[in-house]
Amino acid sequence: MAFGGRVGAARLFAAACFLGCLLSVSPAFGEDDDSHLMLFSGRDLWRNGFFGFGGMLLSPGGFDQEGFLLKLLYSGGIYRYRAGDLDDETVIGLEVLGQVAPGWQIKRNHFEAKFFFGPELATHRLWPDDPGNNLRGRSFGLRFAAELWDEPTPQSMIAADASLSSIGDSLSARIAVGWWMLDQFYFGPETQLYGADGYRQYRLGLHITSMKTGDVEWSAACGWAVDTDGQSGPYVRLSLSQRIY
Repeated sequence: MAFGGRVGAARLFAAACFLGCLLSVSPAFGEDDDSHLMLFSGRDLWRNGFFGFGGMLLSPGGFDQEGFLLKLLYSGGIYRYRAGDLDDETVIGLEVLGQVAPGWQIKRNHFEAKFFFGPELATHRLWPDDPGNNLRGRSFGLRFAAELWDEPTPQSMIAADASLSSIGDSLSARIAVGWWMLDQFYFGPETQLYGADGYRQYRLGLHITSMKTGDVEWSAACGWAVDTDGQSGPYVRLSLSQRIY
């Protein structure tokens, strides 16, 4: 596997799945909501990696208002890759990542946009050690992220997100469309792109968004992933959120 591939397996899911999952649990417009604090968590699984995340999103003025946001995120996961510097030996990696991201929310009728920029700290441990992987050890960087949500009709939604990090030059993007089904949730297709240092992974799948169970809102997605290292297989994603204050 090329170095870019090992970065992709190592680095991208924790950050990119966070962005896609957090956006996918955005509430439907038209609901009165004066809450200020959201807790969230999620999981992302594919053939060479498993990642989880959690954190909080704070809106001092309330989520129904434009204004300042603060997002705190922790994430981690385990992954594997074949190391060219070690005669294609399989390396098991562990990643832990933390982000502090101040941001701003813009709201216009049925359109909502969030923008974040802040520092992140990542730690990678490898078994066996792989000197050719320059993400081994601790890395500090900055990340910019944007999240968009629109409801062009009362029965449809469009969601998109993107992020770019200085650690490994990683990037991610997702777009999804959906239609309100059974008066319970949005359902439709999604596509995603992850990339870093010459590696790319592409996903195509189906999602369920904004389904509520009590005061918990959740989303899920599944589909097929392919990448530039010739690896392909199914992926599954699940996220939960709860507004508590």
